[in-house]
Amino acid sequence: MSPDLRLVIHLQDLDKRIAELQAEISAFPKHIASIERTLDSHLRKLEADRAALTANQRERKSLEGAIQTQEQKISKLRDQMMEAKTNEQYRAFQKEIDYCQQEIRKAEDRILDLMGESDPLEQNVKVAEAALKVEKQKVEQEKEEARCRTAEDRAALAELQTARKVDVSDLPPNIYSTYERVRAKHKGVAVAEAVDGRCSACHIALRLQFYQELRGTGQVMLCESCGRILYYNPSVSFEGEADSSPSTVANP
Repeated sequence: MSPDLRLVIHLQDLDKRIAELQAEISAFPKHIASIERTLDSHLRKLEADRAALTANQRERKSLEGAIQTQEQKISKLRDQMMEAKTNEQYRAFQKEIDYCQQEIRKAEDRILDLMGESDPLEQNVKVAEAALKVEKQKVEQEKEEARCRTAEDRAALAELQTARKVDVSDLPPNIYSTYERVRAKHKGVAVAEAVDGRCSACHIALRLQFYQELRGTGQVMLCESCGRILYYNPSVSFEGEADSSPSTVANP
């Protein structure tokens, strides 16, 4: 296998790891945004429960005040009844008292309903507050882990990009341009192994003469079907310096 082909294979491996790191780095902000949106939705739900509980308590207090007002009114009406001079006046006072008592019963019934509604609301608020506290801690922990992992990934990415520049500088320009052209065409995968007479990427059988030449010369050759750079020997060592002698791309 030629030094140039070794470099191309190594370059493909570097580009694969670079792409993985870039994808991971770009995924962290999306992940953080997602868990923050979830946290916000839980916070809004808690605020809604708190508002409902506050409204419940406010209405109960208002009804209790209304009951007190009606009771005071009844007390005054009864005093006035004692001074009624005719049956009609007496019945009029009694009618007003009956109305006030009906309003009191309505208010008391509503208070009972509100008390029944407040119990689950209070429980929901307590459970949500406890869960939200734990969730906030978890979100902060994940954000810190994401920041640390991003820093590590950026450092690793910088090393890989430096190594890539070295490989690119050692490759003949015509081979590098071919590599980039093929990589752009095939979504980042420019190199494939030839296994059992077939391209491992497109799985099309190679011509016997082409396959023998690939095995015999170890030069940079392109698959006649998909155009990827092929290599025969899957066991590649990158130790030592690559041969800097010029090389050309063999046309199929």
